[in-house]
Amino acid sequence: MNPDGATTRPPRTPRGAGTGPTLLYARPGIIVTVDRFTVGRSSWRVAELTHLHSTRGPHDRAATRAVLVSTVVIGGVGLLLGFTGGLQRLTAGAYLLLGAVFLVPVLLAAAGDRWRPPAYELWGRRAGSDELLFSSDDEHQFGQVSRALRRAREMNSYGGWEDPLAAADPWRPRR
Repeated sequence: MNPDGATTRPPRTPRGAGTGPTLLYARPGIIVTVDRFTVGRSSWRVAELTHLHSTRGPHDRAATRAVLVSTVVIGGVGLLLGFTGGLQRLTAGAYLLLGAVFLVPVLLAAAGDRWRPPAYELWGRRAGSDELLFSSDDEHQFGQVSRALRRAREMNSYGGWEDPLAAADPWRPRR
């Protein structure tokens, strides 16, 4: 307790003022510091990474094959009916059913993307070539990692710039 009766906390040290590198993100297998970005066994110096951008990965192979096979089969049946003259003998209900069957590939594609969505990928350029830096199915984790890496890039480009609000010593009136 101070002589004036107010209790105070010890002064906060700004982020990055400690002995080790500033840790921006850490989960099992993923570490982002101001100096390095590590995923599994791969590690990159943050200062070497440029042109960071995110994309979505390829669609699930099983869903893609199901869409392709159903499209070929339904298209083949449609062509067969067209060449044999079977389309002229169909009723209105049969035409509606045939139209609904042509929606099967679209529904398979939508279901495949819903059950197995494409992964989020973070790409960057190092030494003149594009590299896949990080990939995740979890959108929340991907957002955290990519924001931490972009923050590390900013801190490197400004020569150790720290967050001004974290380093500020706010004015407090004496009571």
